[in-house]
Amino acid sequence: MQEKLSVGASNALPTILSTSASYVDFEGTDDPEHPQNWRLSRKLLASILACSGTFIVSLASAIFAPGVDQASKAFGVGTEVGILGTTLYVLGFAAGPLIWAPASELRGRKWPLTIAMLGGGIFTIASAVAKNIQTLIICRFLAGMFGASQMTVVPGVLADLYNNTTRGAVITLYALTVFVGPLMAPFVGGFIVSSYLGWRWTLYIPAIFGLANGLLSVFFLDETYPPYILVMKATAIRKESQNSSILARHEEIEVNIAGLVEKYFTRPLKLLFTEPIILLVSSYMSFIYGLVYALLGAYPLVFEHVYGMTPAIAGLMFISFIIGMVLACGFILFGQLAYARKLAENKGIPVPEWRLAPTFLGAPLLAIGLFWFGWTGFTPKIHWAVPASAGICIGFAVLCIFLPCFNYIVDAYVPIAASAVAANIMLRSAVAASFPLFSRQMFQNMGIQWASTLLGCLAAIMIPIPIIFRAYGPQLRGKSKVFP
Repeated sequence: MQEKLSVGASNALPTILSTSASYVDFEGTDDPEHPQNWRLSRKLLASILACSGTFIVSLASAIFAPGVDQASKAFGVGTEVGILGTTLYVLGFAAGPLIWAPASELRGRKWPLTIAMLGGGIFTIASAVAKNIQTLIICRFLAGMFGASQMTVVPGVLADLYNNTTRGAVITLYALTVFVGPLMAPFVGGFIVSSYLGWRWTLYIPAIFGLANGLLSVFFLDETYPPYILVMKATAIRKESQNSSILARHEEIEVNIAGLVEKYFTRPLKLLFTEPIILLVSSYMSFIYGLVYALLGAYPLVFEHVYGMTPAIAGLMFISFIIGMVLACGFILFGQLAYARKLAENKGIPVPEWRLAPTFLGAPLLAIGLFWFGWTGFTPKIHWAVPASAGICIGFAVLCIFLPCFNYIVDAYVPIAASAVAANIMLRSAVAASFPLFSRQMFQNMGIQWASTLLGCLAAIMIPIPIIFRAYGPQLRGKSKVFP
């Protein structure tokens, strides 16, 4: 199970400085030191620490939203300015991969994740104690930039730990942490804001969780990146044998800053504009991801203003989304059995288009759910349970679209997966950051039914995207400018 020196097809990292060293390597495919051969309890501990960090970060991204009105009044600014506390946090997700992706490939997974959780916790506390709006939104952006480590590095951790057969199921559970966090945030934040604690505790609480996760990671999170595990192995052997010529290949990597910029900034942007698969699928995913943050503004408008609920009770309506996502998780996991069977029949070689099957159900359900929500939630004459139930349909659809599309991009661009994922994260985070800026005004000015109709029509227009890629994906990949 020899690890390649280069990461993907990039020349950003490797330049060999020595040719006379003795190199350590894993002792065959069954080497117990390789993360995929660890005992299950050790894998689960690393997975839980990493995924719980993702949940904390995603919760922190939206938990401030219920406190925007209080914070805006405290600082004497308009609500539109206060919303920047959410927008800039999510925008930090777009900037963070430029730091954390190369760091995880140079120094392993553990310390980028650990440092990011501790740093994010510190900047979230700084936001909580802010004396002016400028400090709050700047610290929120920095906290989001640190939080991007979880979005960028955790999929790599799971790829280190699990093989092709089981990785899809684990990534499905990871996707729940990405979405359930922002969907829990409205009612968690709503109850905090409605209590004597006030809006600042919507920041203190995720900061405490983040710092706790970071401290636990310092002591209990094992390194999972195979090349860096070999670095630690070589270091131990050198110390014991006093033989300085024993090295891991990863130690002879010369950091090329220009190459790193190419891989994680220039190339992702180039991929967005030259690869139709990445552009269209990432645009579709960006709409889905942004929709979640748009509904953070729309739901309070419907259930507080139309049905007269308190902010905390209105936030509980997001539970329907979570139910839908859990159902989608079960649906995708059930489909994983068929995927594993196809993979075995194809001698372990994945076909990216196999990943898209759940989107054929999710894509039309998303449009149906949006129309359902808009045309039943604009009047109190219809019981509140009817628009609330639309969240089950929307939540189910969101996960059934987002996760298969993410796996599709990774499978289609395996040699440059890091750049493809960076492109996807940058676009979807930038788009999602913009949605809170206009979603509430859009629902207020257009009316709930017509704003939902607009979003539903956009979702309907995008239904053919996964169908097209299922049918013509192989031909498009064959014409890619990236691969010869």
